[in-house]
Amino acid sequence: MAFFASEEFEAKFRYDGKDLGAVCTEGSTVFKVWSPLAQRVELRLYRDQTGESFFRKELHAGEKGVWKLAFQENLHGIYYDYLVRTEGKDTRTADPYAVGCSCNGGRSMVVDLRQTDPPGFQSDSAPKQSAERIIYELHIKDFSYDMESGVPEAYRGKYKAFTVTGTGGEYPTCMEYLKKLGITHVHLLPFFDFGSVDEAGDENQFNWGYDPVNYNVPEGSYATDVSDGTVRIRECKEMIQALHNNGIRVIMDVVYNHTHQHDSWFQRMVPDYYYRYMEDGSLSNGSACGNDIAAGRSMVDNYIADSVMYWAREYHLDGFRFDLMGLLTVELMNRIRTELDDAFGVGEKMLYGEPWSADDSPMEKGTRPAEKKNTGYLSEGIGIFSDDTRDVIKGSVFYSQKPGFVNGGERLESAILHAAAGWKDGGACFMPKSCGQIINYVSAHDNFTLWDKLVLSMHREEADFDRQYEDVLAANKLAAFIYFTCQGNLFLQAGEEFGRTKWGEDNSYCSTPELNMLRWHRTVEYGGLVEYYKGLIRLRKRLPGLCDKSPDAAARITGGRIHGDGVVSFLVDNRDDRRSSWEELFIVYNASCEDQLIEIPETVWIAETEQRAVTCAEEGKGQPEGRSAGQQGMAQAASREDFWEVLADEKEADCRRRAEITENSVRVAAHGGMLLGKRKE
Repeated sequence: MAFFASEEFEAKFRYDGKDLGAVCTEGSTVFKVWSPLAQRVELRLYRDQTGESFFRKELHAGEKGVWKLAFQENLHGIYYDYLVRTEGKDTRTADPYAVGCSCNGGRSMVVDLRQTDPPGFQSDSAPKQSAERIIYELHIKDFSYDMESGVPEAYRGKYKAFTVTGTGGEYPTCMEYLKKLGITHVHLLPFFDFGSVDEAGDENQFNWGYDPVNYNVPEGSYATDVSDGTVRIRECKEMIQALHNNGIRVIMDVVYNHTHQHDSWFQRMVPDYYYRYMEDGSLSNGSACGNDIAAGRSMVDNYIADSVMYWAREYHLDGFRFDLMGLLTVELMNRIRTELDDAFGVGEKMLYGEPWSADDSPMEKGTRPAEKKNTGYLSEGIGIFSDDTRDVIKGSVFYSQKPGFVNGGERLESAILHAAAGWKDGGACFMPKSCGQIINYVSAHDNFTLWDKLVLSMHREEADFDRQYEDVLAANKLAAFIYFTCQGNLFLQAGEEFGRTKWGEDNSYCSTPELNMLRWHRTVEYGGLVEYYKGLIRLRKRLPGLCDKSPDAAARITGGRIHGDGVVSFLVDNRDDRRSSWEELFIVYNASCEDQLIEIPETVWIAETEQRAVTCAEEGKGQPEGRSAGQQGMAQAASREDFWEVLADEKEADCRRRAEITENSVRVAAHGGMLLGKRKE
């Protein structure tokens, strides 16, 4: 394996061209593969997915280990594979760089991509960036598999479900529901071609899809027709186009850290190059899936970066979530960030991932794993999931009965205050460059749903996941209230807002679709919870002090105070260049069992600015300079009466009523939160 990392190999075989695969245009088709160890590469063409080849020809060996064969004709719709001879042995393989494939991905397909565009796709563009990014994690099959979804049966569990309008009868479902909820981004679980589902099988199969086979091809089981390799491409584009048309950006969950099997197209094309091995020759297994991709090697990094750019350009994707990002390298992630910024504009495409791995994995010399401890080396534009925030709010994901702040945990007050400041003030084993690197969440596809975790930790002996426990509902609201008032990006699992349950199953990656699907009637049964989330979403977008993603955002948080067990408060400077109704926020989390009378502290920045205004007036200097141009002169409003509004409490979010203040204190209900905004009359 050392040979692959040697300067000799790099100099002789590194290829930085962007033309590998089968490039098909109006008058030509060019096949190129990178196979530096091969003695011979033969192309085989097929008219369909299962028949015998009608054409066979050797590719021509070129420089840098690249083999090439060109045709002066458009071969759109033709299937193909290769015979690669290495060390005297011929091995059949599909093309790792293919952009189309047959049913179950065994053969690659030549695709003239312009012929797969749905009407209007070339003019498709992402919705305008919102004031805040609120990400909704969704599995394509879960979205519409429920027969109450209102989606035609032929489209249930498919890409096409996203194109259906007017779903639902008495209550909105699917796309209509997403629009009303107010989220800004949909994060779709993996939808490149994966190996755990038989695409020709029945609809009762299910998998999350974290087992890639063809990285640059959409998964066929979500298409309405698997007999034609172009259908999955067109319908995937239709899904993205429909989300864009409804004001929602699209993030793709990508799994570049391992493959479905070690015997992949990579391994068949260039044996042992694409994988990591231990010193004893065994496969590394930091992914806990049997193999690890050798990120850090030049052609592996080229493949991953080029694949991301392909999806961004061809499918108009707006961001990428990296599975087990800790198995990739800081250097590769920063390269991807730079390439996306150069091509589309700084920050236009979101990038974030899991800053951990399942186990240790040998890294290439001179590289750093993209783990949480190395956050400081990552570009500011690369986000990380904050498991610290997740676990302090609801308790460990690995122990069902271990509580967090909202469900009975003790001595967590200081950590909750650190979470509110996006961990930028310390308190964890890492230091983000800005709050923009933090992805705040309390549930995702992995582990228990939030509802199930709360039921298991709060009703250990009588856990009934279909029962609407009042204390669980209160804890759910408080959990949402907390992470929606922490600095950073917001992320929620689909259905969290209507008490999604998997009946205690914490790893449903291959469970039945009925267990995993969104049950749309729960949006009515848990309508109060849904409305609470809607209110938090609306409110969050109007609070620049919490939406701030800059390196200085944590400085907006002041006056953090622990009032007792399970009770904390803090102030937020809400001033900004864009006008806000509230210059200051006061936030209280009360996880205790009793109502609390909380004193509202004097705001340091207001007191300081007012004093400076008085001094300047006395000296005839006019208004003092504020913290930014948009904040100058705010002290002059001190002459007007100010008052506090309740913007959210334990019952309602985005409620806006005048707060009842007694001796400068406010009453906060047990197991609830309160968000106050100070405004001028």
